[in-house]
Amino acid sequence: MVNNIASPPPLHDVAIVGAGPVGATLALALADSDLDIVVLDAREPGATLRGDRSLALSHGARLILERLGVWAALAQLPGAATPIVAIDVSQAGGFGSTTLAAADAGLPALGYVVSYRALQQAQDAALACAGVRVRHGVGVTGVTSSAAQALVACGDGVDVVRARLAVIADGSGASVEGLVRQRHDYGQVALVAKVWCATPHRGRAFERFAAQGPMALLPEADHYALVWTATPERARALLEQGDAEFLAALRVQFGTRAGIFTRVADRRSFPLALEYARNPAAGRAVALGNAAQTLHPVAGQGFNVGLRDAFELGRIILDTAPEAIGEAPMRERYVGDRRADRLGGVAFTHALVTVFGSELPLARWPRGLALALLDVLPPAKRVFTRAMLFGLR
Repeated sequence: MVNNIASPPPLHDVAIVGAGPVGATLALALADSDLDIVVLDAREPGATLRGDRSLALSHGARLILERLGVWAALAQLPGAATPIVAIDVSQAGGFGSTTLAAADAGLPALGYVVSYRALQQAQDAALACAGVRVRHGVGVTGVTSSAAQALVACGDGVDVVRARLAVIADGSGASVEGLVRQRHDYGQVALVAKVWCATPHRGRAFERFAAQGPMALLPEADHYALVWTATPERARALLEQGDAEFLAALRVQFGTRAGIFTRVADRRSFPLALEYARNPAAGRAVALGNAAQTLHPVAGQGFNVGLRDAFELGRIILDTAPEAIGEAPMRERYVGDRRADRLGGVAFTHALVTVFGSELPLARWPRGLALALLDVLPPAKRVFTRAMLFGLR
């Protein structure tokens, strides 16, 4: 008699949804183990879903990429990683400023501005070299859990991947049953562009707190990556302006701290909101990176928190017996170990936007005083710098 009952798909130890920088970081952290790992990615091989953009990597993030064997390959790509040797922090229309310098922290750089596409290219190559199994062109439609396993539904739901633990690093977390994310809409958008100046940037970044929100100039290759927070109406008007008119408006906000702006390219915008899950674990699924917390881009914390999420989860998985991966004690350990850094990043960025983004003229004095005190109190500056480099723990 022939048995027509199909056998269930194999049970993997870890299924990672998303092979972007955060998902790839976790996969590489587990690559040398004997664990059965599968990575599911919606991209086709060599493609990118979000185009190229500028990422602000902290020194702590560089250390993670070095440990995973990615940094050396990334640094060899022309223009892929530009060091930030100092950050000039000031406010428009008011007194008070401070400078954070890598030399004061005893480091070659506080961080780096990295091309998303170059980072993905370096990580894709590292995954292939390590022999990590990546299933490309696979869209995940739902993640559910039972007491013994996580079920990852792909495509039309006929293809189901079974794993002791499902890790969601696809940027949204929307597919995870039971994952609760809180949302705060800032009512603002981030206008991003490439901006050239008459003088070289020499690795100096600028963080500028203006009436409608923070602005940043990040040194990248031969230009700056601009991030300009504005109301949707203001951003729309700026996008519609000619280049000369746009550069004049930028000069009004930044003055000549960075030099004379001479050229702009690749202007676009996206809405800003804070979204985060207090508990990034739901059943046998754990959300990482933007799937767990999407932060305001001020101070460049969001991406770096996500990389730390992935690296720490990898450490905990490797420290767990294979049969216990995905069980409650392991999940609770991860959530507990990451709580201070994750929620600290949420509070830190939200406070900067709230306190330094006020349009009230009277707010300029306490902002200026805070910046002036930070500049003359070395212990406070060290604490602030360390938070930017390694997170709040």
